[in-house]
Amino acid sequence: MSARHVGINVPLFALRSRQSWGIGELTDLVPFADWLFRSRIDRLMLLPLGTMQPGETSPYSANSTLAIDPIYIGMSDLPDFKSAGDAAALSVAARQALDDARRSPVVAYDAVRRAKTEALGLAFGHFLSEEWTPQTPRASSLADYIARERWWLDDYALFQAIARAEGSPHWLDWPAPLRDRDVGAIDEARRRLAHAVIEHQYYQWVAEQQCREARAAARDRGVHLLGDLPFVASVDSPEIWARTGDYRLDLSTGVPPDAFSPTGQDWGLPTYRWDAIRLGDYAWLRQRARRMAVLFDGLRVDHTIGLYRTYGRPRMGEPFFTPPDEPTQIAQGGQIMRILLDSGLELVAEDLGSVPEFLRDSLAAIGVPGCKVLRWERRWKEPSAPFIDPETFEPLSAAMTGTHDTEPLSVWWSELAPADRAAALDLPFFQSRGVSDGDRPWTPQLRDLWLELAYRAGSTDLFLPIQDVFGWPDRINVPGTVGPHNWTWSLPWAVDTAVEVPEAAERAVFLEALTRATARGREAD
Repeated sequence: MSARHVGINVPLFALRSRQSWGIGELTDLVPFADWLFRSRIDRLMLLPLGTMQPGETSPYSANSTLAIDPIYIGMSDLPDFKSAGDAAALSVAARQALDDARRSPVVAYDAVRRAKTEALGLAFGHFLSEEWTPQTPRASSLADYIARERWWLDDYALFQAIARAEGSPHWLDWPAPLRDRDVGAIDEARRRLAHAVIEHQYYQWVAEQQCREARAAARDRGVHLLGDLPFVASVDSPEIWARTGDYRLDLSTGVPPDAFSPTGQDWGLPTYRWDAIRLGDYAWLRQRARRMAVLFDGLRVDHTIGLYRTYGRPRMGEPFFTPPDEPTQIAQGGQIMRILLDSGLELVAEDLGSVPEFLRDSLAAIGVPGCKVLRWERRWKEPSAPFIDPETFEPLSAAMTGTHDTEPLSVWWSELAPADRAAALDLPFFQSRGVSDGDRPWTPQLRDLWLELAYRAGSTDLFLPIQDVFGWPDRINVPGTVGPHNWTWSLPWAVDTAVEVPEAAERAVFLEALTRATARGREAD
């Protein structure tokens, strides 16, 4: 494997194939890895895959950071569903939902969930009668999985079962014995809901199998699979219900005011009780790291500064950091990052925005690359705020043309003031190519120059949002907004047809040439 890497950043939900049910599925990672292989790209970075509640679409608001949302299970590769009758066994309503989901140009989450909920129920019903009850080898495999993952899976599956029975995932509103995890009430719920508990354990078993198979297939093609570690789960989470002592539910996590948000941000997520977690020697975080290492080769660590110090917003009063003092913050964050590294995961720290200088110093000392988004790497205090030459980026960094929260390069350039365009084109790379016109519009040629500049960055790691590779204007997310324009975008063609799509084939040839020219990715032998 080359010492200089290049990866594509794309959400799984966007990678639909001809077989998938209106959303990218775990099994769709395999044909996409074929396209990456042709492009000599050796990293694939996804957004979080955690279970989302019905009606939720943001992968960063999942109710579990450990589970995989069953919405990503590939139905065409699920033997229990085939044996249960496949799509022909679905109700008229579910077949209509499936048709609606497949026809939609974007991810129609409600339709996907309607179809898959029924389909997965049929698959589980067949497994229960034909495998679990007669105790076949596949049943033993599920039992082994349940025993191995009991530390999180028992609470997760029971939570999902109770939420269905109570008609609500808001555990704070459940009857007090269940809300407070009274031992007798919990034991009774496990007996009463045993069928539903096994059902949710089965879904996680299937999802993990498909994830591990996709990861192995990607590795066979020289591609490492990177996940995304959300900072914290939503309040309505089995992880928080099971470990309330590790969280402050009276504080909402966010970020302080900065140049981009004069009021800061309130994410509506619970805040870690770091003193209690530290007393427990970060035991759950160690388990979480090992769990991620089962699924992925590496991780993007979301909101890395929050692992050092969390900005909590009380319902009344002024926000504050916890831990409150810098020495404790540095020690805590450094220890957590080392815990993640000790699991064997490759890490990329999301250190963007207004962060204290000690964060980047700590990451450098530990050996974890931070992010360098080309458009934001400027000498902001100097006249005209000249851009920093990417070729001078330190090796221990991850260069990027954008993130899932930014507008694609094509949109950014089109909206950029002429003076800022001129500042960008003043970089030595553009000057050497004879490009200096600040009024220059966005063109495929300019797109490819930006990509070449990114490939030539001094950073060991490089990640490109797939929109920038193709020059597409489509966004994944617009921060601070809620609506169907977020988290629903899909590629304009099925990933298993990429070799037949002229645009995709041309991009693969172009990227392969860049890897050879810059000794990045799967460079020529």
